[in-house]
Amino acid sequence: MKKILVTGGFGFIGSTLVDLLTQVPENQVHIVDDMSTSPINIDDYLTQLGNRPNLSYDIITVEAFFTRKEGPGKWDQIYHLASPVGPAGVLKHAGNMVRDVVRDAYLIMDYCLENDIKFLDVSTSEIYGGGQSGYCPESTPKIVPAETTIRLEYAIAKLAAETAIINTCRAKGLKCTIIRPFNVSGPRQSPKGGFVVPRFIQQAYKNKPITVFNDGSALRAFTHVRDMARGILLGMEKGGNGEAYNIGNPNNKTNILDLADRVKRVLESTSEILFIDPKTIYGPTYEEANDKYPDAEKAKKEIGWIPEFDIDTTLLHAKEEYLRQLNSGVLKDAV
Repeated sequence: MKKILVTGGFGFIGSTLVDLLTQVPENQVHIVDDMSTSPINIDDYLTQLGNRPNLSYDIITVEAFFTRKEGPGKWDQIYHLASPVGPAGVLKHAGNMVRDVVRDAYLIMDYCLENDIKFLDVSTSEIYGGGQSGYCPESTPKIVPAETTIRLEYAIAKLAAETAIINTCRAKGLKCTIIRPFNVSGPRQSPKGGFVVPRFIQQAYKNKPITVFNDGSALRAFTHVRDMARGILLGMEKGGNGEAYNIGNPNNKTNILDLADRVKRVLESTSEILFIDPKTIYGPTYEEANDKYPDAEKAKKEIGWIPEFDIDTTLLHAKEEYLRQLNSGVLKDAV
């Protein structure tokens, strides 16, 4: 039996990862999640999974779990996904993210060093600061913009954690692989964190205006959440020690205006497209990301990750899960 800890396991990516992990009966999976950013209805999620006796959970912060009196227990692997998330979701964490993200990373690093186990850290593509006109290979310099924003604080927090992890791997023999996700989408994603695909789907389903930020020219590469979860599993299994891997589907590169048109087609919607300033929704501290799309060759060559889902299939699966939740009464906050 392999005992696996997943922090943030009730999150959008984490819940899909847990689904895959618990399909292996020999895995005993435990979730640690304080539900502060989770889009999951736990009862509905567990019903979807069916009978998974190899799944347990604590609703608790990472800090509280690792510092509680009885200790965190014994684990063979740790997947660390717990974090503030989303272009709008991070806004309420202003001033706290560097401390919280780095602290949680050190708690897990110290545990893994003491017990000689491997963990996988899920970072972010935000650490690139936009890369080279949006193109982001792992070898590109990390760019720190001149203007200090809350979004920059999130990126720097993740980059600081990465830097500490990589140096600890080199200096002290820590076992860790880092994954940098690019624009993950698909079933269970909520619009609450400012994510564009679920917002477009909800608007298109109701034939309301689809709100495209600015002129819609921003470039993204949307990656199905199941492809992302498989990349995380491969990172744990095959990833180099102290190495970071982009997981993102460059074949799904598109601009946001094109994405809105695709959503309209998938949902057969009559919605008009409305160009707006995102600050009118999220306030003056909101900042859009620079153009970004991944070079995924390192992940393909070193860990064997190949994405399966094109962008329209990703949108279709997101639509199907949205309708399932809406029809079952789980989702009550459609836009």
